[in-house]
Amino acid sequence: MSHNTFGHLFRVTTFGESHGPAIGCVVDGCPPGIALTEADIQPWLDKRRPGQSKFVTQRQEPDAVKILSGVFQDERMPAQLTTGTPIGLVIENVDQRSKDYGEIRDKYRPGHADYTYEAKYGLRDYRGGGRQSARETAMRVAAGAIARKVLDRLYGKATIRGALVQMGTEKIERANWSWEEVNNNPFFCPDAKAAARWEDYLEGIRKNGSSVGAGFATASMTGEQNADEMRHGNDGKPVFLSNHAGGILGGISTGQPIVARFAVKPTSSILSPRRTIDKNGGETEIVTKGRHDPCVGIRAVPVGEAMMAIVLADQALRHRGQNS
Repeated sequence: MSHNTFGHLFRVTTFGESHGPAIGCVVDGCPPGIALTEADIQPWLDKRRPGQSKFVTQRQEPDAVKILSGVFQDERMPAQLTTGTPIGLVIENVDQRSKDYGEIRDKYRPGHADYTYEAKYGLRDYRGGGRQSARETAMRVAAGAIARKVLDRLYGKATIRGALVQMGTEKIERANWSWEEVNNNPFFCPDAKAAARWEDYLEGIRKNGSSVGAGFATASMTGEQNADEMRHGNDGKPVFLSNHAGGILGGISTGQPIVARFAVKPTSSILSPRRTIDKNGGETEIVTKGRHDPCVGIRAVPVGEAMMAIVLADQALRHRGQNS
C-alpha cells in the first residue's frame, strides 16, 4: 500500500492496525551519535495519548514506546546513542474492543475510508478502522520526537509548537493568543476565553452524538495585503515587516518562523444514523458504536507538530548533503 513511507534522507515507515497486536515504525536516516532513549520520545506520545479528558476518545492506551534497534550503549558510554542504522519503534495495543465494530463490518461509514479501502484492495480490517485509523498517527509522533533530536543536533535548539485555533464554527481571538495557555486546557487552545466556550460547545456536540472538525478560514487578502515587505536590518540581513507567507517563499525558507496550518475533517464514527450501503450493494443505515474523538482536531495538534519536525529534519539533512 502506498504512503506508508515518507521522507527522503530522514525516512519514516509506519506499520500496524488499530486493533492489531501493535503499531510501529522504522526511522531510517537518523545521524549517528545522538543520545536517544524511550524517555526522549514518551513525553510527546503522552501529549497525544487518548483518554486524557472527556473530550477525546476514552480508549485507554498507555502508548508506551519501545526502541527495538538503531541505538547502542556499553559500559564505556555515558549515554545510549543512535548508530546511524534504522531505528525500530513499537507500541503495543492493549485496549481494543473489536466487538464494538461487529455490527458495521459489512457497512461503509460515510466520510470514512471504509469503502475506498475495500474497493481498492478487495478487503479491509473493519475493527477500529484498521490501517486507516488515526491510531497510526501515534507512530508519526514517535518519529517526530527523533526528528526534533536531529534538528537540535544541527541547529542547537529548534522550537516547534502547535495550537488549535478553531473548533467547528468557534474561533479564537488572535489578540488573546498565549503560548503559555496552550498546555492549561484540554484543547491545546492559546485563548483561555475561547477554551472556556469550547467546553460547553463540545459538550453539546458530544451529547448529540455528532462531531466537529478543526478548520481555518480561506485566505481573502489582496496582493498588497499579502506581500511581506522588507527592509535592511542592522545585521546586514533583510527584515520582513510581516509573515503572511509563513516563512517560505518559492519553496525555500526565508529565515522567519515557518507557520503551517491544516484543517481536520470531523470524525465519521458517530452515533447519529447515516444512510449508506453494505458490501453487497444493499441500502441501509449505520450507527457507529465504540469510543471515538468528538473532535479529532484536539489530538491532531501534537501530530501536526511531529509532522513539521519530520519534514524539517528531512529537509535539513538534504540541505546539509547538498552543501557539504
